[in-house]
Amino acid sequence: MVSKTEDIPATVPNTKKMNLPDEGESPDSRESEKESPKDPCGHSADKAMTNGEVAHNPSEQSKQDGGGDMEPGEDPNEQEVIVIQDTGFTVKIQAPGTEPFDLQVSPQEMVQEIHQVLMDREDTCHRTCFSLQLDGNVLDNFAELKSIEGLQEGSVLKVVEEPYTVREARIHVRHIRDLLKSLDPSDAYNGVDCNSLSFLSVFTDGDLGESEKRKKKGSELEQIDCTPPEHILPGSKDRPLVPLQPQNKDWKPLQCLKVLTMSGWNPPPGNRKMHGDLMYLYVVTVEEKHASITASTRGFYLNQSSTYTFNPKPANPSFLSHSLVELLSQISPTFKRNFTALQKKRVQKHPFERIATPFQVYSWTAPQVDHAMDCVRAEDAYTSRLGYEEHIPGQTRDWNEELQTTRELPRKNLPERLLRERAIFKVHSDFAAAATRGAMAVIDGNVMAINPSEETRMQMFIWNNIFFSLGFDVRDHYRELGGDSAAHAAPTNDLNGVRAYSAVDVEGLYTLGTVVVDYRGYRVTAQSIIPGILEREQDQSVIYGSVDFGKTVVSHPKYLELLEKTSRPLKVQQHAVLNEKGAAAELCSSVECKGIIGNDGRHYILDLLRTFPPDLNFLPVEGEELPVESRRLGFPRHHRHRLACLRQELIEAFVEHRYLLFMKMAALQLMQQKASKEGGTQAAVPEAPQAETSLGETGAVGTPLPDSSQVAAVNGSAGPAVENGECQSPLEDPKSREVVLNACKAVGSVSSTSFDIRFNPDIFSPGVRFPDDSAEDIQKQKQLLKDASAFLVSCQIESLVKDCLDHTALPMDGATLAEALHQRGINVRYLGSVLEVVGKASTKGQLDHIYRIGITELITRCAKHVFKTYLQGVELSALSAAVSHYLNCFLSSFPEAVAHLPADELVSRRKNRRRRNRVPGGGDNTAWASLTPGELWKNIVSEAKTYYHFGLQCESVDQAVEEYKLQKITLLREISIKTGIQVLMKEYNFDSRHKPAFMEEDILNIFPVVKHVNPKASDAFHFFQSGQAKVQQGFLKEGCELINEALNLFNNVYGAMHVEICACLRLLARLNYIMGDHPEALSNQQKAVLMSERVLGIEHPNSIQEYMHLALYCFANGQLSTALRLLYRARYLMLLACGEDHPEMALLDSNIGLVLHGVMEYDLSLRFLENALLINTKYHGPRSLKVALSHHLVARVYESKAEFRSALQHEKEGYTIYKNQVGEAHEKTKESSEYLKTLTQQAVALQRTMNEIYKNGSNASIMPLKFTAPTMASVLEQLNVINGIIFIPLSQKDLENLKAEVQRRQRLQESGSSEQPDGPLETLEMRDKLAVD
Repeated sequence: MVSKTEDIPATVPNTKKMNLPDEGESPDSRESEKESPKDPCGHSADKAMTNGEVAHNPSEQSKQDGGGDMEPGEDPNEQEVIVIQDTGFTVKIQAPGTEPFDLQVSPQEMVQEIHQVLMDREDTCHRTCFSLQLDGNVLDNFAELKSIEGLQEGSVLKVVEEPYTVREARIHVRHIRDLLKSLDPSDAYNGVDCNSLSFLSVFTDGDLGESEKRKKKGSELEQIDCTPPEHILPGSKDRPLVPLQPQNKDWKPLQCLKVLTMSGWNPPPGNRKMHGDLMYLYVVTVEEKHASITASTRGFYLNQSSTYTFNPKPANPSFLSHSLVELLSQISPTFKRNFTALQKKRVQKHPFERIATPFQVYSWTAPQVDHAMDCVRAEDAYTSRLGYEEHIPGQTRDWNEELQTTRELPRKNLPERLLRERAIFKVHSDFAAAATRGAMAVIDGNVMAINPSEETRMQMFIWNNIFFSLGFDVRDHYRELGGDSAAHAAPTNDLNGVRAYSAVDVEGLYTLGTVVVDYRGYRVTAQSIIPGILEREQDQSVIYGSVDFGKTVVSHPKYLELLEKTSRPLKVQQHAVLNEKGAAAELCSSVECKGIIGNDGRHYILDLLRTFPPDLNFLPVEGEELPVESRRLGFPRHHRHRLACLRQELIEAFVEHRYLLFMKMAALQLMQQKASKEGGTQAAVPEAPQAETSLGETGAVGTPLPDSSQVAAVNGSAGPAVENGECQSPLEDPKSREVVLNACKAVGSVSSTSFDIRFNPDIFSPGVRFPDDSAEDIQKQKQLLKDASAFLVSCQIESLVKDCLDHTALPMDGATLAEALHQRGINVRYLGSVLEVVGKASTKGQLDHIYRIGITELITRCAKHVFKTYLQGVELSALSAAVSHYLNCFLSSFPEAVAHLPADELVSRRKNRRRRNRVPGGGDNTAWASLTPGELWKNIVSEAKTYYHFGLQCESVDQAVEEYKLQKITLLREISIKTGIQVLMKEYNFDSRHKPAFMEEDILNIFPVVKHVNPKASDAFHFFQSGQAKVQQGFLKEGCELINEALNLFNNVYGAMHVEICACLRLLARLNYIMGDHPEALSNQQKAVLMSERVLGIEHPNSIQEYMHLALYCFANGQLSTALRLLYRARYLMLLACGEDHPEMALLDSNIGLVLHGVMEYDLSLRFLENALLINTKYHGPRSLKVALSHHLVARVYESKAEFRSALQHEKEGYTIYKNQVGEAHEKTKESSEYLKTLTQQAVALQRTMNEIYKNGSNASIMPLKFTAPTMASVLEQLNVINGIIFIPLSQKDLENLKAEVQRRQRLQESGSSEQPDGPLETLEMRDKLAVD
């Protein structure tokens, strides 16, 4: 396990490897993340910096990374691949009681990591308290292997048992408990310890790598059972929920012990402590034997205590063992047998099924799980380990110090940057987990407020060095901005601001760790604490910005200097504002943004809720009129609060749009000048605004203006200012300068000598005044804002609709739809407008799926808004009753939904009156119980009208389903994910009019919905992009190397599990497949599927796509039945997420149909292929080439069935489309006409034979008919075509020409590498140029 190519530099101890082998040597990173006692560097970033032994000599690293030091401004494509030479070697490990075995290690590793491997190996996993010795010398845990004298190839390392301490004994018990629970999914259902579900192994029967053994079976096709379950067949209306989580046979747990818990006799009394007793355990074996166990410094033994008498003397025989497992194996034969079997199964699981994810993923469904006794879980719950794990010495963690110190780590070269990003990422994920735990504790009423005498909504909390506040308008802070609605929106705006400033990453400017948690109807903001801020009043500490929305404003030169560095990337303009007394203060951010210098001397900025400029479409201002594009769509509209901001993505898109405009205008004017010079007449340069109208699509031909490298500089964060005056010689001449001046004026640039657009975020802020001398500038800024708002409705919404029409954007559920909006800078509050545009589109039929997903999203978001206020009035004891009642009102057809109030004897009225200070969720009112379905739907419709300005045509769930063709199961999934509800896995009868669909027992849990910053691995991402660019140029091998390198770097920063690693693996698998390495493609794609399930969720659209890719590679590897099972799974998940009517379903059904055709299940195959044909016709139009291909696939199946008439009919349709679309000379048209001839011949031959039979009866001489069963190769070829992979046979010369051509195009193209994570591979893997219109 220990040595693979990823050992980047010495200082990055890489405990989580990527290429984990199958012998079970992978570290079970749950231990390494959470419990590992001796893991200072990989796992607690704060120690990585304080532990002196870890710091290494940086000079030797920079020698290793040859030429990899990349300045931020350098182009990543030019960057060399850094491969650090890694000469691994083998050592022998000799552990007591086992045969010596070999272990592959690498010089960059720490001794620590060998410990991890041993604690995870099947034969040594029961040891935790040991040291490693070489020739009798104990090795230091934190030493690197290369620094140890005498350690070389073939050295023998002895595992020596060490005496226990209380800490070591607890770690040992914890580790044993983890081994016993390793196959138990309950942690994943309960959403704890970063566990999450994965079901891939259920469909692949274990690991896919064992294809060799299966190939032999695969050849007898007869034994494959291909019939899918009824609900998966096209046209089925049944949408069951239970198959979502198929029962994994490994999860029938092998019971090793009935009870393992701490004894009530703990802690040992003084006299026993002096005999070496550390603690006492109590065990009940499966054979019902009750045993009391002493953990002593020498190990574990049985004592003579019973439940009621304390007798610490050793029992007879006492079986002293250093490991608890050995002791239990001696007293319980069942334990011995089952523990061995369990460990065998554990190490067979794919490592990705058990490694912890960086952030918690919650499941919205779960089966009924028995609640088992668990001492460690109980202890964790009550000894409120305040987020400090036992191996961090000292007190609770100082989150602020950790977050800021990691930011201050050096970042000059690659190894330093990796170490820094890794530390930042680790601290962030720990902080998010701690903040989530704290927020839940606050809402559940388990944390004391710091201002307990105030009313509950105003309370604030501190827990585990994190500050918590509730999303209510405290002290009328937001009165002018929309009260509670504004206070609810502010935290997410603030988080977006924190995200933006962290991404710019200016040295010396600090933001707070921020996490926003929605839980039980409340919004909680968790922030790290600025040192010293609690000791003084806020007004005294703010030295920049304003505490009262602009009445008093202060500025500070150091802050201006720091913020100036962020103003270009964030497009913020420096401006002056007036305070009450009329004095001006210079700011480079919005007025609410406050600067505070902490006691640690760091410059913090907070309250970043207005980092981005206001959205005028939702901010009516008296006396201001919006551009006509906005007015046409009914803007400006009233919004709940005045904090509506434009998204950062929109600002970027708008600036880019303006830049192109700028280039075109300048080019046009220069050409006119040139022409007029040559004509000898000095025609006046046209006024800029007219030029804008007459521009048309003039490309910037031959203009001496900034080239593409500077486009990046304008839009990217790094890079020099694009000063035309400096870099273009023609601009020395005044005429050209005038051209630039005009163009700048026309596009609203803040500078008149170069293109530079920035926004003033304080424009239109209530109560903010500007000095008189900047009036003209303010007018410009107002115009710019109006233009940006108009750009959103006129360009971005249109481009979204266009992308959905040509299927470059393919949302499948609410989350992916919101993502598609966000990528284009459209806020979700525009959802109503987007739906109106889609509804009025001439091609509405081809946008049906978008409309339906959009309506589902709109309804569930409105239902979420109503649910939020509904839940706030529910006390804890009635929570499940209230949630089930709400879901009944929302989804059940049962008209008289009645709430079940908690049983009367539990509600004692008298007690409640006395409790003045109740927890936020305390209200004892039962108003929630009076909600009726009619009332709820009325609320939803009015919410849609007021918030989204969209008129829903429905008064009940059944009308909505009928009117908009929705699915109730999809509505349930969306509302559960949005609000954190977890429901029981069972079939719900939504449509019964006699009883409600949900009972109290069906609501299992309510989870928090968490938003936080996602720190990025920048270097890895550059490699990934360069790899993609190379692949698109057709350099597959180089691309593959770059992407492999990116994968190593991603692993180094994120550990083994992350969304970006998932994208990396998917692309790698696709490249392996194209380059003909099918087994490798299968292995990488298997990892991608597992990771997508674990990190995004088992039915996330991304996981569905990964399943489809995996099925293709399985088929190519000859695993047909597995391929079919995977495709059926993908189809089921897709039906659940968005229903059958979706363009992606056509691709899925074509895949299924082709595989079924390959295994000669013709009738089944036809059902899927004909459905694909229907969907393709609907979404791509009847004349599309995709439809022609569909006709051809159907024709082939009819041919195999010998139904030639139907086959001919379909192939003729296909032929007609080809002829009309690509002409008679095209190879596709020729192929089709050839195939028509063959079909006609076969049809004629069949007819002759039939005639012969009719004429001569039984003694006819029948020619044997040739029926074509398809070959696997031909099926695979068609599969590749529909999945957009085309292999072009090319000679070497062709290849050279192709590369030259591609490079030429590359140079012509304006912008650099592509952003798409799965871009089309232009040369060798064209997105089927034919199958796309």
